[in-house]
Amino acid sequence: MPTPHNSAQPGDIAERILLPGDPLRAKYIAENFLEDSREYTRVRNVLGYTGKYKGVPVSVQGTGMGMPSIAIYAHELIHVYGVKKLLRVGSCGALAKDIHIRDIVIAQGTTTDSSMPRNIFGASVNFAPLADFSLLERAVSRAREKELPVRVGNVLSQDRFYDDEIDFQKLLSYGVLAAEMETAALYLLAAKFGVQALGIFTVSDHITCKEKPSTPEERETSFNDMITLSLETIIAEE
Repeated sequence: MPTPHNSAQPGDIAERILLPGDPLRAKYIAENFLEDSREYTRVRNVLGYTGKYKGVPVSVQGTGMGMPSIAIYAHELIHVYGVKKLLRVGSCGALAKDIHIRDIVIAQGTTTDSSMPRNIFGASVNFAPLADFSLLERAVSRAREKELPVRVGNVLSQDRFYDDEIDFQKLLSYGVLAAEMETAALYLLAAKFGVQALGIFTVSDHITCKEKPSTPEERETSFNDMITLSLETIIAEE
């Protein structure tokens, strides 16, 4: 049934879904990668589509920016619509100096300054939100087959985009590869409901060192590599 944030009817959304933050990126994926795609929601201009990729039903839906926003949509997709595999696709800022613009980062685990895990578990437990291993394994295998520049590891899910207090150098010294704003919440909800989740990102900028930005054409190509990798991962059989 529809929710306050999603007008989809039962059966409109596939069990496999890609979750970009930007609703227009959801539209782009539906129009350029999915066959016979149709829109199922545009509530609050958060666009959602279902189509097929290589004959397998796949949905794609925007989530907005930040952990509170993705938590709303992921909760409803899992709890109300029965989604089983959720794969966040988007951009990230690199911390590690040997990761470059247009490289792909896969979040094996997440670190966060958000209070969301503490609100659930209390101050005595620091829960570690992790990726689903089978999705992670398939994504890494396919990236290597395609010879894509990919790194796998810990990613920061940052609560604030403009944050003067966070110590990126310390995070880097502890092996955190990159920063984004949503994946810890997605992994947390996936753990709660017993479903599969993974985050795959293209590096759009570098936080700890200066590197020449990619051109629009290069960025489009690299994002397409990430989207193809994500689709190949989410339709693969167990």
